Amino acid sequence: MANNTNASWKTTVIISASPQCDEPSQILQAQQHRIRRSDTILSSAFVFPLSGTAFLLVTPEEFPAKLENSEFFERIEKFVQVHRNSFLLLQAPVYGKREWEILSSVQNRFLGCNLRVIPVHSTADVVKGMLVIAKATSKPNVVNLSDQMSLACTYIIDHSPVWGMLQEMQF
Repeated sequence: MANNTNASWKTTVIISASPQCDEPSQILQAQQHRIRRSDTILSSAFVFPLSGTAFLLVTPEEFPAKLENSEFFERIEKFVQVHRNSFLLLQAPVYGKREWEILSSVQNRFLGCNLRVIPVHSTADVVKGMLVIAKATSKPNVVNLSDQMSLACTYIIDHSPVWGMLQEMQF
């Protein structure tokens, strides 16, 4: 069902010209999304301008042996400063000890920032994750989602036995 909603929703994606973006780019093009290549955005980045989200695709091999390496973290820092709604996609077929250490290190380093770290296993997961987030945060969909959440909250309050009990107790 989620695939059907993604198939009917089309958007523009600005993709860096790096080779790492080629396979996800092909999948996005096959789904009829508009692709624009750019040399000016950070390497291995995907930007969804209509939803205001940006994704940085990295693999564990890109991380230095010592996770304290400031050069790689400076690249992520620059990405976070440029994009207000940013996601780091850590792509690994299998998550072992090293991958979890990398994930933890990035999360600790950027705690309190607007960077969210998402572990993904395959290119299909990368594309699916980006599209779900971009669609949920795009203008018409975010309003619909907010309305649905308000309706759900109202329904829960109206039909909750606990809420009824609290009202009887005049809380």
